[in-house]
Formats: sequence, structure tokens, C-alpha cells
Amino acid sequence: MVCSTLQKVPIFVICVAFDFSLLWKKMLCACSGEQYKFEEAPQSPDSLATRDFSASGLSSRTGDWESKLSDNQVEEVETTLKQADTLNYEEARALLGRLEYQKGNFDAAFKMIQGIEISSLTPGMIRAISERNKLRKSRSKTGTVLPNLMSMHSVSLLIEAILLKAKSLEELKRDEEAAKECRIIVDTIESALPNGMPDGIGEDCKLQEWFHRALELLPNLWIKAGFLDEAVTAYRRALVKPWNLEARRLACLQKDLATTLLYGGVEVNLPSHLQVNGPTTPMSNIEEAILLLLILSGKMALQEIDWDAEIIDHLTFSLSVTGMFESLADSVEQILPGIFGRAEMWYFLALCYSAAGQNEAALNLLRKACGSSESEHIPHFASYLFGAKLCSQNPIHAHEGIKFSKQVIDLAKHRNEHFLVQGQQILGVCYGAAARTSVVDSERIIFQKESLNFLNEAALIGSDDAEVMFSLGLENAVQRNLDAAYQNIMRYSDMIAGSSTRGWELLALIVSAQQRFKDAETIVDFALDDAGSVDQLELLRLKAVLQIAQQQPKQAIETYRTLLTVIAAKKELLHQAKNSEFDQAKIFKDEALTERKLEMEAWQDLATIYTDLNSFLNAKACVDKAQLLEFFSPRSWHNTGKLFEAQSLNKEAFISYSISFSIEPDYIPSINSIAKLLIKLGMQSLPLARSFLMNALRLEPTNQDAWFNLGLVSKMEGSLQQAADCFQAAYELSLSTPVQKFE
Repeated sequence: MVCSTLQKVPIFVICVAFDFSLLWKKMLCACSGEQYKFEEAPQSPDSLATRDFSASGLSSRTGDWESKLSDNQVEEVETTLKQADTLNYEEARALLGRLEYQKGNFDAAFKMIQGIEISSLTPGMIRAISERNKLRKSRSKTGTVLPNLMSMHSVSLLIEAILLKAKSLEELKRDEEAAKECRIIVDTIESALPNGMPDGIGEDCKLQEWFHRALELLPNLWIKAGFLDEAVTAYRRALVKPWNLEARRLACLQKDLATTLLYGGVEVNLPSHLQVNGPTTPMSNIEEAILLLLILSGKMALQEIDWDAEIIDHLTFSLSVTGMFESLADSVEQILPGIFGRAEMWYFLALCYSAAGQNEAALNLLRKACGSSESEHIPHFASYLFGAKLCSQNPIHAHEGIKFSKQVIDLAKHRNEHFLVQGQQILGVCYGAAARTSVVDSERIIFQKESLNFLNEAALIGSDDAEVMFSLGLENAVQRNLDAAYQNIMRYSDMIAGSSTRGWELLALIVSAQQRFKDAETIVDFALDDAGSVDQLELLRLKAVLQIAQQQPKQAIETYRTLLTVIAAKKELLHQAKNSEFDQAKIFKDEALTERKLEMEAWQDLATIYTDLNSFLNAKACVDKAQLLEFFSPRSWHNTGKLFEAQSLNKEAFISYSISFSIEPDYIPSINSIAKLLIKLGMQSLPLARSFLMNALRLEPTNQDAWFNLGLVSKMEGSLQQAADCFQAAYELSLSTPVQKFE
């Protein structure tokens, strides 16, 4: 009667509703017909000894707790529970917990598995895995199994139960507890197999599968719980030993660790046993992430794993923030053909090389992307725009930049109208650069006019574009339209709320061109408060130059001393960073080069000051300092010539000026100085002096020294009217010449 009643009610439901041990004894009595004595549930590993558990479709060999629960599975579990001689307490709880989990009853599943004393079973599980691994290695034909050794099927079932417990806790939003439960699996397997997971272990059960799932789940649980350091440790444990993971799973873990190291915001040092001194040992989290991503990109190149665009995205970010743009270009070049189009690939590589400071290489790639080989494809707009921008930064490529910019404007009119303003702005900048390199006066005038026309048109269309307003202000300043330039830069400052150092610097130069040196110095002092490190150094030098213009050499020398002290301190910090755990020089390479250039210019400025003060020893020391930084600097050799000339050593001065001229034939100060010495030699040298001065004016029509010296030549030749015109031009230019060039 009792047996027939029990057969109508699913046993696993009764197990959840009533005391499990009491129900167990009743089932044994009712279904087997025997008086089975079971006073308490087995709690030791011996309760699982020597029996291979096989409950048809629900065994650890074939079952999958993520599949849909079916009526057949319920019947199979009921049948298994009736077989008291092949199922024990822990195994029954594990099976019932699996069924509850499959039904979505996570709390019931957790409570069911919670009744298993895992801590007391763990030593037996470790021993069973370890001994069977030794037996497998020995390839013993006799198959001698130690007594009281837990079967691998039982171990697999218990590992599955722990994993289900962790996943149930995860569903119940108890992530930290879930992570601790999941860690038990990793600790257990790692203790049993300290050298990794060998091939073929647990072939007749799913032990390896459950362990792999635990390796994947554990770091995610720690991340959910907010313990990023524990998550990183869990990832490293999964990757540091050969756990026989599939290539796809291994790649996913490597990628997840890399992203956690990159974006987690927590620095987790490598454990001592992983710290090996060598060139490939990562010294920081970001270096470790880069190594992982490079490994993954190599696997994609060898087609060991499928293409994953996110890996390239993360690699691009990590190598960019560390300044390793050339390495990024190398990685991009390894991408298999067909993933990116040719134009897109060339554009990406151009970005890398430009960021690495190799603008010529970048421009060559952009020429390919915009060349005849791509004429049959849709024009790659970004390549044209980037090519125009690179050309606008170098006057040598100004004419090519005009062609790029015109193409940008044509394309923008049809399908990228929001870039029309940028195209006009860059075209205006390129025309201005072309005007400054032009040797024909008529051509120069046309280019200057075109430059202002396109920049004004861009400012009219993009009235809220700060970059357009800055470019317009700079071009007006170069053409000595100082009032218009002042208004443009003031409007630019309003647009960006006064947060641009280059805006303040240009404004100070414009004010200095108006001969308001004190006001310009006040502007620089104001900008110094909010400037960054490198901008601050440039502003300090500008302040010193303004003090020189105000005939304040002592104050200028003190400002230069401050500038050089700051540069020396930064160089020391950079030197320490090179020897620390991360090479900052890769990140701040451009910054270091800028500081080196500023240091050299400071010594050159000081040499000029001391020469004017007739302090020749100090001037010589400053020149030597500058030449230590860059021996073949035209200005340093020009300073040397000025020093000799101040001591009436004209022959030595001429040699120094000639060296400067040979280093850079277009260096105008040396051209003027050579012409000045030729004027001193008398009438026979005047034609040669005039030739030098005309060349200087061809290169820079607004150079007041060249006009003044040309007036001296004309006066000595007897051309008084021409001399007067030259002196008038020199005077007018002196009223609008800034303390530094507009750049």
C-alpha cells in the first residue's frame, strides 16, 4: 500500500518536502522489501568507496545539467533512488540538486547540495584523482586499485554538485559565496594534479568538463562580487598550468584576463613563483595584458583561433596608451588579407606611423590609399582627410595638401557634408603654408589671399568651430593683420573657455607684435597657472624672451634658470622611470624630445644675453651646453659667430656663420650676419652682400634685419631713395614683429 502510494508521487519532490534521511529509510523499506538500517547519513569519503555510479542518462558520464528537464529524467532518478545498493546519501543529494537546478529551483538546489559535507570528502577526492592518475601513467594491465578509493564517477558527480551549488548561489545574487564554492573545485583539482591536467584523465566521466567550467566561472564570480584582484589571480591560475583547455576556451580566458588588467583599475602584482627575470617578463599589468593580446593576435594570424575584432581593439588601446605605435603597426600588418580592405588597412597603418612620429611613412601609405590602385573603389574619405591634415603640418607638402583638401571638399559635398568645414580649414592652412614657401611674389600674394578666403568661409559655415577660428587668427597674425588676429584669438578663447595654452601663447605673441610687451608677459603669467608640464616650459621660455624685449636681462636669466631647473628635474624622474617597473620613456618619447629642444633653445638664448652683456666666458659656456645637446644646430654655430664678432674676431665669426649656413642654407639669421660682415669689407663685397640679402627676403619678406641691411647696401652704393624705402620697410616691420615667430 505504501509502495503504491510512493510510486504515484515523484520521489525528489518528497525529498525536498521532508527530512531526507527519514525518507531514505522509508524508500528502502517500501521499495526493496527489506528492513534497511540507516541510522544516519554517511559523512566520510568511505561512503563513496569502490562503487562506480551509473544511473542511465543521469550519470556523470552522460548527464548535462544545462539541458531541458524531461519526464524521462525524473523517472530515471526515481528508479535510481530505489536501487539502494548502488546509491548513497551524497550521490542522491547531488542528483536531486541537479534536477532542482534544471527546473530553475535554485534555492532548493542549493539547500539540497548544502547537505553534502564537501570538506570531509575533499581529501578522498584528491586521493582518488591522484592515485588514478598515477595508475594511468603506469599503464598497469592488472588495474590494481587501492582499497577504499573513491570512484572517478563519484568524484565527477561531487565536482558537478559543487559547481551547481556555486551557480545556484550566483543566481541567488550571492556572488562572493559562489566564488568561494567554485574555488573549492580549483583547489581540489590543483592539489590532485599539481602539474596540470593530463590527456585522457576521466575519459569515462565528465570530470575535466566540470573543472573547465569552474575555471571559466570562478573569475567571473569574483568580478561580480567586486574582488578584481581575486579575479586576476583566478585567471592566472587557469592559464599558468596546462589544464588541457580547448584552444577557444584558452583564448577566451586570455582575452578576459587582458581586458581585466587593462580596464579593471587595480594593479595586481605577479606572484613570486611567476616572477622570472628576463626581457619577456611583464613588469606591470598593462605589459602583461599586451603580451596576452600579442599572443592572441599571433594565434589569429596562424588561424589557430577565429578572427576576433575585439582583440585588435584592445591591442590598439593598450599599445596606444604605452606609446608603442610601431609595435601596433607590426601587429596590424600580420592581419590576414580580406579582413580589412586595402585602403582601410593603409589608413590604419598611417595612423600608427603618424603617432610614432613617422609622418613621411604615414603620408606614403595614404598616397596608396588615395592612389590609382583604388580608383575603381569608393574613395576612402578618411584617408584623404588625414592626408590633407598631415600635409598642412609640413610646408614642404603644402601643394600636395591643397590637392588632398580639394578632394576632401568635393567628397564632403556629396556624402560627408559635416566635414566640409574641416576641408575648407585645412585648405586655407595649406594655402598659407604654400605662400610662406613660395619664391615668387605674385604667387605668394595669391596664396595668401586664397588662404584667408577659405578660412573666412570655413569660419562662416562653422561659426562654432574653435579650430577654424584659431587657424584664421594664426593666418591673420602671419600676414600682420594684427587687429583681426587679436579678435579671432579672443573669440577662440571664449569658445574653449580659456583652457588652451596655445591660444594664450598666440595671443601673447600678437600683443607683443603690437609692442605691448608688459601686457604680453601678463598673459603668459596667467596661462602658466593652468598649463601642463611641457606647455609650462614653453611659456617660461616665452616669458624670458619678453623680458629680454623689455631690456630686463637679469629677470630673463632668472626665468631661464627656473626653466632649466625644471627640465633637469624631469630628466631625473624620467631616468628613474627607465629603471623602475615600467619604461615611461615609451609613453613620453615626444615629450622628452620637446624638452630637449627647449633646453637647447634656453642655452642658446642665454648665450645671446651674455654676448650682449659682453660676458664672453658665460656666453661660451652656454654655447658649449647647447652644442652638447645638438652639435649641428645652425643657431648654436650662429651664436658662436656672434660671440666672435662681439670680440672683433671677424674671420672666426665668418667661419662660424658659414658653418651655420652650410648646415641649413635657409637659416636667415646666418644669411644676414654673413651679409653684414661682407658690408664691413667695403665696396667690392656689396654685390655679394646684396645677393645674400635678396635671398633672405625671398625666404622671409617680413624680416626687418634683411631690409635694414639692404638699406645699408643701397646707401653705400649711392641709391639713397632705395635705401630710404628699405629703412622705411624695416621700421614698419619692427612695429609689427613679435618676439618669436608666429607658428
